Amino acid sequence: MRVSGVPTAYLPGLPQPRRALVMGVLNVTPDSFSDGGQWLEPDKAIAHGHELLAEGADLLDVGGESTRPGADRPSEEEELARVLPVVRALAGAGALVSVDTMRSRVAQETVEAGAVMVNDVSGGLADPRMLPFVAAAGVPYICMHWRAHAAQMQRHATYDDVVETVVSELSDRLAAAEAAGVAPELLAVDPGLGFAKTGEHNWALLAGFDRLASLGRPVLIAASRKTFLGNLLADPETGQRRRTVDRDDASAAVAVLAAAAGAWCVRSHAVRPTLDGVKVAAAWGAAPAGHETGRDRPESHP
Repeated sequence: MRVSGVPTAYLPGLPQPRRALVMGVLNVTPDSFSDGGQWLEPDKAIAHGHELLAEGADLLDVGGESTRPGADRPSEEEELARVLPVVRALAGAGALVSVDTMRSRVAQETVEAGAVMVNDVSGGLADPRMLPFVAAAGVPYICMHWRAHAAQMQRHATYDDVVETVVSELSDRLAAAEAAGVAPELLAVDPGLGFAKTGEHNWALLAGFDRLASLGRPVLIAASRKTFLGNLLADPETGQRRRTVDRDDASAAVAVLAAAAGAWCVRSHAVRPTLDGVKVAAAWGAAPAGHETGRDRPESHP
């Protein structure tokens, strides 16, 4: 595998540390697959956001709607009530906050409250007003590959060639965003691991990272604690899937490999090990060849 450890592209106005960014996950929901209910109360969510920042998160991704398979949608008012005070407090404290939403009104009110980026898992398909809002606001926008809402999405996990299809459909969404007036340099892409995807589809998309990068936009990889990792780590005797909270090592491994391949950002529930890993990937990719460092000469110490 090619190891660069440096993103193939960046988004303006966000950090550019010559390594993949680490986005800390902050689910302000009662039913997210990994930590639903833990941070539902605003004070607890804000405190957890500060914990993620203390671990080194470059960005915080605040979401008020669970998108786990089968999840029901909250009302727009409920989603706003969950995320708005959290975004306002964390942005007010200086954090770079991304809002994870499919709704243009939620995006608008949280951007007004200080969010600096919109992470839309529907790629603008769930709300026709989203792309025009992003264009008017002039904020970075993460466009994810999506086919249906959580309650129905796994019915749409059918592909002849998942990598080529996802790249093609993402290309269509990028074109739609640009047609709506979103500046191309503000667009990033996410292949949507687990969204209308089987485990096999997820692995194929990760292995096909170069094709995703060929879109010419920064790539976000969001694998943290997802089911395909739980299945990979299942107990060999019982077949029992690994618990979500026990998938952080595997999540960090995926993040490191994605960073080594040139991912712009990796999304993580456990920031510190992920950040350590992407720093290793960046250092590895930046290291000169052995003959340039004199590594062919005897070492003076073990």
